[in-house]
Amino acid sequence: MSQFQGLEATPSPMRRAVDVWTVPSAAIYGAIVALFVLLVARAFTVAGPTGWAVGAVYIGYDTLLLAFTFWQTLPLRLGPPRNGAGSKAPADLPSLGVIVAAYNEALVLEATVRALLAQTMLPQEIIIADDGSTDTTGEVMLKAFGLAPPVTGGLSAPSALAPGLRWLRLAHGGKAAALNAALACLTTQVMITVDADTRLEPDALEAMRREFGADPHLVAATGVLQPTCGKSLMARSLELFQSYEYMRSFLFRYAWMQQNSLLLVSGAFAGYRRSAVNEVGGFDTDSLVEDYDVMNRLMRHSGDHQLGWRSMALGGALAHTSAPATPLAFMRQRRRWFGGFLQTQYRFRGMVGERRYGRLGLVMLPITAIESLQGLYGLFSLGFLLFYLVTGRWSILLPVGALIIAKTCLDIAFHAWAVIIYRRWTAKASSLSPLVAVLVALIEPYSFQVLRNSASAWGWEFMLSGKVEWGVPDRSHHAAV
Repeated sequence: MSQFQGLEATPSPMRRAVDVWTVPSAAIYGAIVALFVLLVARAFTVAGPTGWAVGAVYIGYDTLLLAFTFWQTLPLRLGPPRNGAGSKAPADLPSLGVIVAAYNEALVLEATVRALLAQTMLPQEIIIADDGSTDTTGEVMLKAFGLAPPVTGGLSAPSALAPGLRWLRLAHGGKAAALNAALACLTTQVMITVDADTRLEPDALEAMRREFGADPHLVAATGVLQPTCGKSLMARSLELFQSYEYMRSFLFRYAWMQQNSLLLVSGAFAGYRRSAVNEVGGFDTDSLVEDYDVMNRLMRHSGDHQLGWRSMALGGALAHTSAPATPLAFMRQRRRWFGGFLQTQYRFRGMVGERRYGRLGLVMLPITAIESLQGLYGLFSLGFLLFYLVTGRWSILLPVGALIIAKTCLDIAFHAWAVIIYRRWTAKASSLSPLVAVLVALIEPYSFQVLRNSASAWGWEFMLSGKVEWGVPDRSHHAAV
């Protein structure tokens, strides 16, 4: 049963998660923590190869995820899936509007907006939600698009140069607050959120609009992001690793979509059924990751009321987004992401193990509960391995080394496969290479993966601190527009 009434409705008061521990969620989380403690303790009490059980479990868990993703993405070898709205005229598709939340993004904002204005299907509305910027954002709006600055809290008249484009000028209140303010001004059936540093491919919005037109139960969809970092050697290195990381991440999302269990929709380029977002109260201003939080609320609301809402990852909706260009910037970004992930896991813990949420509650959420400790598993595994190496414990290192070699071979095969499948899913030319993917599979576990796991551990501190912030993006590698 679908309930999309009141297209002109505004967000109802925020219904924050008030989940309590249930018997299934307490049992699942308790077992996960107990296993981790047991495996770490084992390393100090068992002298043989089984003392590295924490590493074996870490490898085994990742291998199962790769196998699951391989199986679920196997149909993509035949090419991208087709929807039923491919031949519909634009007038028969749902109306679509875009919100670009921006805070001090003058260097990148014009390019982002121009990419929106170059779409094969133009959005009916574009709202720049300016969250109290103190840089030259106002000058960009006036010079590039003829938008005179409105009063604080006000919405400008449409641009004479780009009909449908408006500037919503706000006092600084955070990204979620800016999104909610723009959401209240939007009148279209579908809303797209685009970060100010994200440039869409020309047919990205058309892909979104057609997918929402094909499935009335679709309430959220994520576009596929490709990272760009800069031209320095460090930036290029980080872009290389992040490119293959993003590729795997979006294939994982496609795999979970096949199980109707996709929760991770990237706010940098995401589509939502506007009435559904209004129905669950808009974006939570107290959340560290408003996109992940709203997805949990959408899927919880759907399960509670048996609405059959769905979410998707769309290979045909591509965008390029700025990614961290230095290790410290990368660590800070992932600290916030993972801290927000932990916060959301805690807020919605009551969904874990609950049958009314289907495979999402019974399979996907228990697995994401394991993810909360994955970074710690990785760091402890590496730490014990280095200790064995320094102390010359070859009786442990030889069998452990054989396990690592076997896992590396699996990673190489998966990376090469993933590049081929990713190209067919997105149906776009890509700079990703199977040969380079093999190189990444060899190097990543001892470099980029360590950085990522360290940021995850740091994310625990960020979550416990309760900080809610935009963060300070590094735009030093962008040329001024």
